[in-house]
Amino acid sequence: MASLIRVFGRIGLLSFGGPAAQIALMHRELVEARPWLSEQTYLRALSLCMLLPGPEAMQLAIYAGWRLRGTPGGLVAGLLFVVPGAVVILALALGYAVWGDLPLVQAAFVGIKAAVIVIVVQALLKVARRALTGLAAWGLACAAFVALFVLGLPFPLIVLVAGLYGFAAARGQSAPQVVAAPARTAPRSALTLATWGGLWALPLLALWLGNHAFLLDVGLFFSKLAIVTFGGAYAVLAYMTQTVVADYGWITTEAMIDALGLAETTPGPLILVTEFVALLAGFAQGGVMGALAAGAVALWVTFTPCFLWIFLAGPYLDHLATRPRLSAALHAITAAVVGVIANLSLWFAVHVLFREVDTGVWLALPDPRWSSLDVQALVLMLAAAGLMLGARRGMVETLGLLALAGIGLDLL
Repeated sequence: MASLIRVFGRIGLLSFGGPAAQIALMHRELVEARPWLSEQTYLRALSLCMLLPGPEAMQLAIYAGWRLRGTPGGLVAGLLFVVPGAVVILALALGYAVWGDLPLVQAAFVGIKAAVIVIVVQALLKVARRALTGLAAWGLACAAFVALFVLGLPFPLIVLVAGLYGFAAARGQSAPQVVAAPARTAPRSALTLATWGGLWALPLLALWLGNHAFLLDVGLFFSKLAIVTFGGAYAVLAYMTQTVVADYGWITTEAMIDALGLAETTPGPLILVTEFVALLAGFAQGGVMGALAAGAVALWVTFTPCFLWIFLAGPYLDHLATRPRLSAALHAITAAVVGVIANLSLWFAVHVLFREVDTGVWLALPDPRWSSLDVQALVLMLAAAGLMLGARRGMVETLGLLALAGIGLDLL
């Protein structure tokens, strides 16, 4: 257990760069550097985590800890993966809430927003290369983009329809040959579901009984988000933004884009942006104490389900690996997510580059006022594209340089 704590503590502190970098880091630590997991077990676990809702890299860490040391190992691995980033996000969000209105801070965030556009485009290209392997996948991606960007259909509906299509289209496919590995513990599904489902729901019940309407709304919304987070955090960001900005009015669109930019600079899963949003919303409601309460609720309902999914599905890993229709459903969802991220990147670009953006009367298409084009933001976006897509500079480095460039342009 001491070795597990040391190794997963290092993983948690070094888990920058998004899920691809985090998965590669865990492979190096758990498969290559020490014989804790075999290559076959690691890849099969990764496939399972991609099939489940939630951040796949964190769930892979939970599974590895569970496989090595049972439930205590899963708890240690999962907590060490998310806690360092959660602490950094707490400090960044409170600093943003207190000092975010200062002119120089706002100038820095113009550069950060410009870099976020390029970061999302880069994520889009990576996912597209992996997911769009045929005409059907391209069709799903285009349909998802039109459904979101043009028609404004809800993200959960798109995930559901894509998954059902993939499941139905795979009828008759043969199951792959999988060499079964002995499970460490016998499945006790009912007890696991009752325990972790109860832990997930208990704070919501307490908030309902205590008549804390705002915190209950926070808990219910981010609980729903935890169920539909297929395809990574980028896939649900537009849905999250629409809900917290337009429906609840908790934060502004600009603050949401700033939240993503700061979340990109921290270790841990990108879905920690939910904590940032909740902290800002809570600060507006009740100052620092309101922020701490809202942030704690968001963290609980975002990450408790990760333990539930893994502890419930982990003992069935070998059986799930033989179900080709489940895998086909995942591939269909991943293809649709390409269209979802394309919608997000275009949506972010419009709201960063134009100071005034209206919404179409009949369709969901954004309608920017061309006279409100922010030339400074455009220049910074092109600089970010040159750094990340041309010079292949790192994400954190680019965010820092663009923040300094934003301040420099403002001073000039």
